[in-house]
Amino acid sequence: MAQYETMEAGGVPVKAWIKGVPFEPEAQMQLGNISRLPIVHSHIAAMPDVHMGKGATVGSVIATKGAIIPAAVGVDIGCGMMAMRTSLTADDLPESLAGLRSDIEAAVPHGGVGIKGGWKDGIPNSVSNRFRSTGLDVALEKIEEKHPAISGANHVVHLGSLGSGNHFIEVCLDEDNRVWVMLHSGSRGIGNRIGTYFISEAKESLIKKGIGLPDKDLSWFEESDPLFDDYIEALLWAQDFARHNREVMMDRVLNVMRNSLPTFKIEKAAVNCHHNYVAKEHHYGADVWLTRKGAVSAREGELGIIPGSMGARSYIVRGKGNEESFCSCSHGAGRALSRTKAKKKFSLEDHRKATEGVECRKDSGVIDETPAAYKDIDAVMAAQTDLVEIVHTLKQIVCVKG
Repeated sequence: MAQYETMEAGGVPVKAWIKGVPFEPEAQMQLGNISRLPIVHSHIAAMPDVHMGKGATVGSVIATKGAIIPAAVGVDIGCGMMAMRTSLTADDLPESLAGLRSDIEAAVPHGGVGIKGGWKDGIPNSVSNRFRSTGLDVALEKIEEKHPAISGANHVVHLGSLGSGNHFIEVCLDEDNRVWVMLHSGSRGIGNRIGTYFISEAKESLIKKGIGLPDKDLSWFEESDPLFDDYIEALLWAQDFARHNREVMMDRVLNVMRNSLPTFKIEKAAVNCHHNYVAKEHHYGADVWLTRKGAVSAREGELGIIPGSMGARSYIVRGKGNEESFCSCSHGAGRALSRTKAKKKFSLEDHRKATEGVECRKDSGVIDETPAAYKDIDAVMAAQTDLVEIVHTLKQIVCVKG
């Protein structure tokens, strides 16, 4: 039995996994706008964490034929999650976790913009060596040569840095009290530069073609457009950079733990998954460009990560390969309130109560990230039982935010 609801808005259907979770009118309007685009194939899948984004809705999966919408991918290209389980247990941790949080914050640049959010005191050799050894440097030079507007962004300066907003590093315990490390970040300043540039170019392209849209942020490149291949090249580079960024951070966090905790091993292979990205896939009889905007690939047997919030559970999941969702699931709990509304509604006392038992920031700078600003993660999980099964349930005990 289908677990989704179908919304019709004059275009392809929108199949929404929103039973028991809020589905704001603004998000419905955005999904309707996307559904009427001539390039969209079959239908749109809306995940239970769906909420309004810029142009494209966060928590949506969009299959397009012969075209890509750069703003649907957004500017945090390749944003995603990484998690690893260690052999440590809760008994191996110190009574106070404040020192562990402080050491992680010292090891991984976080918060800030530009160089303030990166390696402002010098790039470690291990980071610069990875940038070169992986070929990220040479590939970026070629992209910048064709598109000088992308030049000058922080790239290696941001490699291995967290950023701010909803990005985080967490130490968690699973159902067996095993210690996990989990983190969330993307392509940082260089991804933003690439996304912003090509979003603008796509808008100009459609204006020249005389194509009108209800929202200019839904402008697209067709495969026949001169900039299409260049966008794909830059997009895939940023997705690769984002994956390396998470790996560098994970290495640094694990090194901190090795220096301060009993000897341990990594017990499970890392889960490292994007949730803001494009992939060439085959769905409903066609080869399509599939954009997961705040959604995770959930093919049959595939592992993924669905985080909650600063004070809620997170989940390691296994995909069920549900074709109706384009083999996808939610990427988190999803915002229930905008950052502005959250700051107005919640007090520091509210935030402290909601994050009780978690070693994390308790100041006004993270009020917009307080758990109540997000949807109920348990309701979100209940709405997608036909998309994924839960493998591990994690509860954070340390949370680092920028």
